[in-house]
Amino acid sequence: MTAEIIDGKEVAASLRAEIKEEVARLKKEITPGLAVILVGNNPASRSYVKGKEKASKEVGIHSELVELPEDTSEETLLSTVDRFNEDPNIHGILVQLPLPDHISDKKVIERILPEKDVDGFHPINIGRMMTGQEAFLPCTPFGIMKMLEYKDINVRGKHAVVIGRSNIVGKPAGQLLLNADATVTYCHSKTPQLEKYTSQADILIAAVGRQEMIRKEHVKEGAVVIDVGMNRKENGKLCGDVLFDEVKEKASYITPVPGGVGPMTITMLLYNTMLSAKKRLGRE
Repeated sequence: MTAEIIDGKEVAASLRAEIKEEVARLKKEITPGLAVILVGNNPASRSYVKGKEKASKEVGIHSELVELPEDTSEETLLSTVDRFNEDPNIHGILVQLPLPDHISDKKVIERILPEKDVDGFHPINIGRMMTGQEAFLPCTPFGIMKMLEYKDINVRGKHAVVIGRSNIVGKPAGQLLLNADATVTYCHSKTPQLEKYTSQADILIAAVGRQEMIRKEHVKEGAVVIDVGMNRKENGKLCGDVLFDEVKEKASYITPVPGGVGPMTITMLLYNTMLSAKKRLGRE
């Protein structure tokens, strides 16, 4: 068996075309607006932010970028968030993480109004997601669910194993799978005998941040393997948490790195921003 590739670029392009059409319809009444705040000069963060700005323009979403110096005070950043909270033309606010050490991520995330939290990180949105209520969902896990949906992969009744327990990917990915009627097992870097759990998975989500740690012996024959890892080898090439060339011969579906889950994260940010604008009009 050689796995079918789940091409994140293809899935993202399909969804962005839908978003663009919906934004065009909305513009008769409202232009969805996204505010992005970048603090400092982290090269990776700057690259992500520029990508978000470009993607917003491509689908017709109004984008505002605020760049603040590394030594910006926490109060100044919170005041900037407040300004966008009060701006009726802004429907989504994203503060690019990580922030400098002197600024509390928690304080900043909780300062964003839940109805403008298009990253899906606010405790209110997380709580709503946990209890199966309507909420803005974290973009990467939401993107994973859209990829499974695109390939008509039914998760109901399946055993999903999530390797990773971050608040951004691991925990919410497991919760969304549970909400979709999968049976979910969480593993992480401290889990002994990892293979014992992963080899039972119908759906395996690797989001632990360890270069190519998941090999063929970790994977059940015919499993769906979603690789969220983004690691850089000594030669500079990007790779995931899964040893792709080995595992693709055993899985039924697999995502590559790069070009797998990555393109979906920004796409779901655009989707959430569009959804926020629709909610402003009283539509779902």
